[in-house]
Amino acid sequence: MIIAIDGTTSSGKGTLAKRLAGHFGLPHLDTGLLYRAVAAKALREGADVADAETCGRLALDLDLTDFDERELRSSSIGAAASVVASHGQVRRALFDMQQAFAQQPQGAVLDGRDIGTVIAPQADLKFWVDADVVVRAGRRYRELAGMGEPVTEAQVLSQLRERDQRDSTRADAPMKAAADACRIDTTAMTPDEVFAAALNAAGER
Repeated sequence: MIIAIDGTTSSGKGTLAKRLAGHFGLPHLDTGLLYRAVAAKALREGADVADAETCGRLALDLDLTDFDERELRSSSIGAAASVVASHGQVRRALFDMQQAFAQQPQGAVLDGRDIGTVIAPQADLKFWVDADVVVRAGRRYRELAGMGEPVTEAQVLSQLRERDQRDSTRADAPMKAAADACRIDTTAMTPDEVFAAALNAAGER
């Protein structure tokens, strides 16, 4: 069984993906970490994250074990990753890696922005997870503040709006809900309520 979970930043899709993976005993891949790793690699090497050709080359030789997840989840890497993810060369370089993960014999859970539309359109279950951008900004701010990052909630809100715009309007694999995805608005929901809604949808499918 393949489960595809797409949605916006800090909407709760990652938390849902981990819980569904645990519930069904499936491996999980947060595909956003791949783009964050490419961005981190580019910054380490002093490359311009706006350089599509260079970032595409770096993505061809990527190993997530070379990176600390806490570093990858920082706001600076997140902003750079949004730029990196807009490059068709990068997306094509990471395509096979993501498809191979999805096509494991037992299945898998993948979360990102184009899983149900591009990476695994054949997924058995597809979810689109979103929430009001102000609520998402609050969640992301608390996460970053907990990591000791010197950011304000207003800065985070501005960054999320910019990222939503870039991700949804990029030419290659724009962020959007699959036509057959179950939509979950987590604005006023707890993680437990989101998980319950997803399980209910899974049972109906």
